[in-house]
Amino acid sequence: MMDSVKHFIRHGSLVMQIFMGLVFGIALAVLWPDAARATILFGTLFVGALKAVAPLLVFVLVMSSIANHQKGVQTNMGTVLILYAVGTFAAALVAAGGSFLFPMELTLKPVTEELSPPGNVLQVLKNLVLSMVDNPFKALMNANYIGVLTWAVVIGLGLRHADRATHKVLGDVSDAISWVVRLVIRFAPFGVMGLVADAILTSGWDVLLQYVQLLGLLIGCMLVVALVVNPLIVWFMTRRNPFPLVFTCLRESGVTAFFTRSSAANIPVNMELAKRLGLNRDTYAISLPLGATINMAGAAVTINVLTLAAVFTLGIPVDFGTTLLLCLVASIAACGVSGVAGGSLLLIPMACSLFGIPNDISMQVVGVGFVIGVLQDAFETALNSSTDVLFTAAADPVMRAR
Repeated sequence: MMDSVKHFIRHGSLVMQIFMGLVFGIALAVLWPDAARATILFGTLFVGALKAVAPLLVFVLVMSSIANHQKGVQTNMGTVLILYAVGTFAAALVAAGGSFLFPMELTLKPVTEELSPPGNVLQVLKNLVLSMVDNPFKALMNANYIGVLTWAVVIGLGLRHADRATHKVLGDVSDAISWVVRLVIRFAPFGVMGLVADAILTSGWDVLLQYVQLLGLLIGCMLVVALVVNPLIVWFMTRRNPFPLVFTCLRESGVTAFFTRSSAANIPVNMELAKRLGLNRDTYAISLPLGATINMAGAAVTINVLTLAAVFTLGIPVDFGTTLLLCLVASIAACGVSGVAGGSLLLIPMACSLFGIPNDISMQVVGVGFVIGVLQDAFETALNSSTDVLFTAAADPVMRAR
């Protein structure tokens, strides 16, 4: 019996474990409040571990990705890359629009650090520039994600000219940090159990309704992207009815990705689908693995919805220019740490920093993301992966000529 339990903990489905943690957290809060209070420590430790690893994750992965980028890929993949960029930015806009139409507020713990929200988009740009030139070590220590991202890009560009041994070391360090993140995520079931128990004991059952509403907004935005925005982009490229291709990609790629929750694991499925569609192998052999890395419409939706929920909760005013800047930052950042479990959630603090939101508060939002993360991540991956094939097909001259 104990061997079976150990095997399930080490090798079992993380989705099922997180779901069980959610159920246990609710049950303890209702049936055994004293025990539930003891589990709150798990949630605190989980959020603390995420706060510790997130800045280093952004720095190392983005730097390694740029340093190891293959020269010449953009020349061969211009149209597909443009579609990836347009689709991701459009998804960010949809998420922003949905958040303003259905503003969400979260139950967050107050922190002692004073808020310093920007007054307008010019103040945001000023803060953005100042954050970009922050000392890199200070940026890492203080979780200044804009500074971390900037230095990662600059150093990564400089390391592109390094020899292969250096690139190999960077790749190994990147793999090591990703392993640490996966290790932290393995404790997500206990963290979710503590976070849910704490939320119910502190705020009552209203907090669960907040989670359901937030999840509904996330899924609704992703469905709008999948069934409205993406078909419009495909129609613009092909001038034909886009829905047969859209539904084919959702059915044969999206469904599989929904359950695997991994764009990388879904690459073989996408390759086979592209072959059946008769696409150019020289194109999809590059575009599909690349799309699993940088085509992150679902991640852009997640970042924007949760960031704006934090903004509305704190009563920070948001103007049109700041919203566009958030969409741009979310679109670019979503490409940086893709393929990492919980990667889009770990980028939320960087987006929150645009509004002067302290790291302690933004990491609470990340914790909320993990509570709803089972379905959120499944829908996000399904949208990301199915769009890889969809845009590759839309950019293929053979497909457009049919």
